[in-house]
Formats: sequence, structure tokens, C-alpha cells
Amino acid sequence: MRSSAAGLRAMEMSFLGNTLDRQSTRRSESSYLDELLNKPDTQVILSTDKTLVFPAGEVFPVGHDLNSAKALGADPAEMVFLGLRPENGQALFATTLPHSDEELADRSDIQIEDLRNLALRNALCEQDLGALAQARALIHWHRTHSHCSRCGEKTQMAEAGYRRDCPSCGAPHFPRTDPCVIMLITDGDRALLGRPARLPEGVYTTLAGFMEPGETIEQAVRRETLEESGIIVGDVRLISNQPWPFPANLMLGCVGIATSRDIEIEDDELEDCKWCDRAEVLQMTDGTHPEGHRIPPSISIAYELIIGWLEEKT
Repeated sequence: MRSSAAGLRAMEMSFLGNTLDRQSTRRSESSYLDELLNKPDTQVILSTDKTLVFPAGEVFPVGHDLNSAKALGADPAEMVFLGLRPENGQALFATTLPHSDEELADRSDIQIEDLRNLALRNALCEQDLGALAQARALIHWHRTHSHCSRCGEKTQMAEAGYRRDCPSCGAPHFPRTDPCVIMLITDGDRALLGRPARLPEGVYTTLAGFMEPGETIEQAVRRETLEESGIIVGDVRLISNQPWPFPANLMLGCVGIATSRDIEIEDDELEDCKWCDRAEVLQMTDGTHPEGHRIPPSISIAYELIIGWLEEKT
């Protein structure tokens, strides 16, 4: 649990608890990294293109030892250094496996888990979920940026996995984090909630969208809200932020004040959008909504924005 920006309530969002010492000033020291990688207590987080791969067992170790990771096909040359656990100095690395989930499905020595589901089930502590979020975002970047965007040559890992270099044209490439605005738009005692078709049936959430080049956060909130709902937004405040490793986003949680009221859905991002008063949102949160509508789970910043607004007057 973490305090909100306003200090009024505790936040339950996932992926905030990464406490690893990233040792960023030592990422170019190959001998230091080799020594860490070969320590007997070092763990290697493994992933396919979709999910995480853990050793079999009821209690999840975060990763595998080096020999187990190599036996599953992990390449030591492609292992990203995540950092050291501050409590004991244990090193964590991460890499991708050259296998699909289907190819690993029948193995009894591993278990395949989706990071989002682990967060929903509270299967791991905050620190481990945060480390896994870091790992998944970096692994996704390495999987999707193995070749130079300038000349097409296969790139090589550098700086412990925080850069890829092109041996042909010399271009350096760096991991990307995509900022997204996610906003609760209000009109007095009403909140604007929408329903993208990709969400589970009945879930209504805050609007959201990617920031574009040259935009401020406030401008992105106003543009995305207008595009998705036709609502014009005036004042905007940044409330909180959350790493969201699906695949590598930073969610910028905002509240905005509507200056128009009429909803017009003009694109295909939302299948429904509506103004909800506090009584209806309370029904969504306590499971009594007559149509079965509900808000997103507590792992998300959308939940925090909605509950924070709801608790202002309750």
C-alpha cells in the first residue's frame, strides 16, 4: 500500500514496489556483470513473448538459477541485468526464451504465468511484482528490437541490456517507455466512464490514450478525451503515475474538469461511454449495479482514480 499524491488515502496499484539497486553506473563493467551472473544465488527471470516462466512449485521463486535458465534455452549473452536486492545483494537478471508457451506447456519442471494474473491474485510481494514489471518491459524491447531500425543489421546487447548497438552502421538503440495519459473526467458529482470492447463484460473504466510527440500531459488528456467521447476538458491535474508493463508503458493518472456535457462517440475505441453519478459508481464498486457494471480491479491506476474521486464525498 502506498500513499496517494494528495496523502489522503492508501494506493493499492501494482508494480510500484521495485526496490532493486540498478547499479546503473556499472553496466559497462563486463567482469563485474559476469561475476554477478555466476554467483550461486543469482536469479534469472525468464519470459516467452507472452508470459513469464517460473520453476515449478507452489511458492514462486522470482527466477531460475543460471544453469536451469541455460538448460531451458536462455542465452547468457542476452541476459539483462536488473539490479541487486537491497536487503541481501542478490543479483537479478532477465532474458527471453526461444520457445512459445505451447512448446513449454507439457514440461513438469516449470510453470507459465501471466504477470497481470499474478498481480490480480496477489501471488507475489510488491518488490517482486515491481522487478517482474521491469523485466517484462525490457524483455519485450529486446524481442522486438533485435535489428537496427536504420540499416536492418542484427544488433548486439550493450550496457547490461540497456542499449543495443548496430555493428554495421554504429547506431545505438535504447529501451523505450511509452507514456499514456489515463484520466477521470468529472462534472460536479458525475464521472465520465467508458467501455472499450477489449475489457471483460460489464467493466467501465476511465478514458486513456498514448501521448503524442510535442504534447504536454494536459494537452494529451484534452485531445484523447475529445477524440473518444466528444467531451471538452478544461483544468487538468496530474495525480499519480504507474509503470504498466503491457508491454512497456508509464501511466500518467490525471483528473480533468469537463466544460461540455454531451457525449459523442465518433471512433471505434469505445463501445459505450456515460456519465455516472456517485450512487451508480458505488453500485459498481460494491457489486449491486442492476446491469452488472463494475470498475477495473485494484491493481490499476484507473481504480485508484475512481475510488479517490468517490471517497472525496463519502
